[in-house]
Parts: sequence; structure tokens; C-alpha cells
Amino acid sequence: QPHGVAGSGERAPLLPQVSRLVELPYSSSDDDDGDMDLPTSELDPGLSCRIPPAPSTFSQCVRYLAFLWNLLFLLLGLLALAVGVWGLLAKGSLAGARFAPLGSDPMLLFVLAGLGASTVSLAGCLGALRSSPCLLRFFVGAVLAFAGLEVLGGLLVLAARHRLRDALRDALLLCLLRYQDEPDLRFLVDEVQRSLRCCGLGSYRDWEANPYFNCSAPGAQACSVPASCCLDPWQNGTVVNVLCATGALRLGDAAAGTVVYLGGCMAQLSTWLRTQAGAIVAGAAVLVLVETIGVLMALKMLGDITARG
Repeated sequence: QPHGVAGSGERAPLLPQVSRLVELPYSSSDDDDGDMDLPTSELDPGLSCRIPPAPSTFSQCVRYLAFLWNLLFLLLGLLALAVGVWGLLAKGSLAGARFAPLGSDPMLLFVLAGLGASTVSLAGCLGALRSSPCLLRFFVGAVLAFAGLEVLGGLLVLAARHRLRDALRDALLLCLLRYQDEPDLRFLVDEVQRSLRCCGLGSYRDWEANPYFNCSAPGAQACSVPASCCLDPWQNGTVVNVLCATGALRLGDAAAGTVVYLGGCMAQLSTWLRTQAGAIVAGAAVLVLVETIGVLMALKMLGDITARG
């Protein structure tokens, strides 16, 4: 008994300590530390990372086709840009002394068209290759902007078709006046006169407005018209006789009619444009179709990128 009393007396002070341990406040740090060791899927299945689905075969085909599609137009744009820059350099239009007439140089159209087409096509190529939403959106926006400008231009042509004849006459008159100054305009005028078998705007005498062909001008070309106006410009069937129309403006209409074409190109060109209206509309439709296909492929890739997250 004394031993038992002594033993119970020794154990008695432990009870308050145990009770205090039991009554300690709950700490969430231990449980949190334990939970951090568990996989995320065991904590909350809804928070687990979702593996994006693999792109379908059709999506892959659209991606590669869009890349090749834009690569083709990138090469065409670079070709047009190279032709334009080569034309400007060959004529010296980029030199400081001749920088002023650069805005009226026809080769500038090739430069601008090639630069725009190559830039947009490059964005489409990189967007398809890298699956970049930013580049694809830029491509879609640029193509839609170009298409809007084309539609607007077509509507303006239809609305102002009655004034188109006057604008065409002014353009031909400008080509006639600058025939000797611009090699591109000279080539264009010669091709029109040879193909349509015409001379001048309304008649061959319109060439009197040119300072080099005027009868009061000095030189061998005075009172003459370009060789492209001649009925038979070939000498011995192989070489163009550049002097075949010399002095044609001094002759009467009857005598000049045996050497050069008397009728002007304005009426011939208007008739040709009317006959080619169907081909022009078909070309515009093909261009719109090409742009539509490019936009649809880009939108398909954007939809696939969004679906994969």
C-alpha cells in the first residue's frame, strides 16, 4: 500500500499536462503541410492540369497548306518588289537628282504591291508555322483591309464609270506628252498603238502636242510620229525602221494614210475594255476567292489554337 500510494502520487502530476496537451488549439499548419505532399488531383480533381488534345489530321493539313499558300504569294511579292526596285535603279529614279519624279514612276506600283504582298504573306507563313495567334490575326486583318479597298475601288469605278472615259483620256494624254521622258510610258504607248493599230488619242495629229514631234521642234523627229504608228514598221521583215513615220505630220490625210494609222487609240481602247469586261470581272472574282481561302485557313488555325487553350 505505501508503495502503491507513492506510485499514484508520482503519476498524478502528469494528468494536468496530458489534459493541457489535449486541449491545445487546433493548428492548420500541420494539415496544410501534409496536404501539400499530396498530388493535386487528390486535393481537387477539378484543379488538375488538362492535357490539350492533339490536333486532328485535317487541322495539320490546313496548317501546312496555309504555309505553302502564303509561301507562294510571298515569292510572288518578292519578285514584284525586285522588278520594281530593279526598274527604279536601272532608270536612276532613286538617285538624288531624280528623286522628285519618283512618285509618278510606274515602277513604284510594283514596289508598293510587292512590299504589301510580301509583308502580309510573311505574316501568314510565320503564323501558320509557329501557330502564332498574333501573326494570324494580323494576316486576317490585313487581307480583309485589302479586300475592303478592292471592293471600294470597284464600287467607285461603277459609280464613276461615265467619268472613267475622261480619266482614261487624261492618262493617255499624259503618256503622249511624256513619251520621250519615261521609258515605261514609251513602251506602254508603243504596245497599245501596235496592238490596237491606232495612233494618238483621237487621230495621228495629236502627236503635234509632243514637244519632240511638233513641227516647230528641232531635230529629225520634227513633224513625225512614233514608229509604232506605221502600217509596216519592219524593214526587210526583221528590223524595225524607226524612221518609217518621218514627216508624217507634213502629209495630208490621204498620203499619211498610206504610211501610218490615222485613227486614234481612245475609241479602240474603249471598245477593247468593253469586250474584256468579262475577263476583268473574272480576274477580280479569282482574286477575292484567293483572299477568302487564305482568311478561312487562318480562321481555322485560330479556332484550333483557341480549342487547345
